[in-house]
Parts: sequence; C-alpha cells; structure tokens
Amino acid sequence: MPDDQMLNSEPLLEVNGVTVEYNMQGARFDAISDINLSIEKGETLGLVGESGCGKSTMGRAIIQLPSPTFGSVKFLGKEITGLSHNEMRPIRKSMQIIFQDPISSLNPRRRVRNIVAEPLVISGIKKKDEIDHKVREALNAVGMDPDIAMDRRPHEFSGGQCQRICIARALILEPDLVICDEPVSALDVSVQAQILNLLEDMKERYGLTLLFISHDLAVVKNVSDRVAVMYLGKVCELAQSEQLYKAPAHPYTAGLIATIPEVGDKGATKSLALKGEIPSPLNPPSGCRFRNRCPIAQDKCATDEPILNEIVSGYQVACHFPLIEQ
Repeated sequence: MPDDQMLNSEPLLEVNGVTVEYNMQGARFDAISDINLSIEKGETLGLVGESGCGKSTMGRAIIQLPSPTFGSVKFLGKEITGLSHNEMRPIRKSMQIIFQDPISSLNPRRRVRNIVAEPLVISGIKKKDEIDHKVREALNAVGMDPDIAMDRRPHEFSGGQCQRICIARALILEPDLVICDEPVSALDVSVQAQILNLLEDMKERYGLTLLFISHDLAVVKNVSDRVAVMYLGKVCELAQSEQLYKAPAHPYTAGLIATIPEVGDKGATKSLALKGEIPSPLNPPSGCRFRNRCPIAQDKCATDEPILNEIVSGYQVACHFPLIEQ
C-alpha cells in the first residue's frame, strides 16, 4: 500500500498495551508484554522473531483465542477485548486465522467439503446449494479442483494441499483481516513459494489485510509492507520493510538479518551475529531484555528498559544505542 494512502486511512486493527500472562510451575509470567501495534486496511504487517518470543501468542490475542490479560484490541474501531463467545461470533466473520500446522488444524474425520463449509454453517447460511457453490468457488480460488477434493479427507493430501484447504476455509467468508501464523514453516521450499504467491494473489483478489507471523526474515521481507520485530515478548523494532532490511536500527534485528543465507560473499556484518539462547520469560533480564546477547550493550542497558520510540519518520526502535543516527 502506498505510504500516503496508509497515512490518510483509519487503522483496521489497533493493539494498545496488550499483555498476555501465563501460569507455569506456580509462577506467572508475561508471554507478551505491553504490545502496541496498528495495521492499516490493505497492509501486510510482518511479525518476526525467534521461536518462543511471543509471535503466535500475539496473533491469538488479537483474535481473542484467548483474550489478552491486559490491554485493548480494536477492530474496525470497535473494542473487542473481553467480548463473550457469542459477541465475538459475528466479528469472526471479518477476522480469520491460518494456523501453523496445516495438517493438524484440519479435522481428519471430516471431508474437505464440510471443512471448508464450516464457517458458512456457523455464520447461519443453511441453503445447501449456496454452500456448495461457495465451497467450490473457494477451492477454485486456491487452485484445487473441487470435483477431486471435496469428497476426500485431509490425510489424502500433501502438506501444501492441506494449507490450500486451510486458506480456502479462512477466505470463504471474505474477511477483512487474516492472521497467518507461520503458514509456510512446515512446508518444503518449493511449496512455500507457491503458498506465498497464493496469499499475494488472494490479498489482491479479496482486498485482504494480513498479519504475517514468521521466524524467517527472508520470507517476511518478500511479503510485508512493514515489519515488527519481537524479542522475549516485546516489540523492539518497527519500520517499513525495505528500510528495516537495508539499515536495521536494533542490534537484534541486525543479528537476525546477518543469519539470512546469501549466495556468495555480500560483505554482511557478522560481528552482530546472534550468540547464546533467548532467556526464559520466567526470569527476563533487567533493563533491556536483549542486553545479555547484545555486542554493544553498555551499563545503561542493565538498569533502564528502552522504550519503543520513533527515531526517524515511520521508524520505531527500542534501543538506547540504535545503529542508525536519530
């Protein structure tokens, strides 16, 4: 989406101060903490970070599976945090999710026609002919032959085909927002490209807005308008995709980008390559959560927690010593 159009439009989704607490081994901890994001209509926002940083928890909190412990989620200007199951039902027509594992997210006992049709039935559509027409249309849209697929069960399909079925199910109600929770991580590289191209085609065809969650920065770079980087439950950097990949401001982002495989020696900076493991969320470091792994950490990083601030127009980073000049 063009920058000027994004600036002049109202956010489709607003996330303010969202925190999700879990209980583990008798201790409560924040899986995500004080997250602030907005997504404009027609935009693709990439959400990246290492495994365990809270990306999937963020996606589920947005769609209220379950509701966040604290904070606010507004969709189309309406507060949806804390709504009951019945109150969320009509809103879910406009908010759908594609889960990470395409095979386990499909009921193995049901046929594809029933799996894809389920959102229609739940939304109140009862006419068999109308349901059948929409299911066929959705399967055609994702590149599957309805006559072959509709009466088969999930175990008869490959992982890529199952993901196409999941996408058809998510799009059959023509939602405004689709949360893609690592939709290609379980697939072969060649199939990943097919699914990513399919999502781009569906975005253009249906005017979708996407939250694309992934640990793979190379994938996110190709599909996102903006990218938010998470570390240990917090957003540490948020910027336009091209700008972030060209000149990352946070050492963590620079470290992630340094791990992207490249053909030949591009002169990438390896001094910022990530070392060590992500700390336990049960006992996060004081001050900056990344300081124990940061190659440029200083004393201030251990005592003061950095706040996500705009250092240049449209570029936010939570770092006391960003890698680009303010």
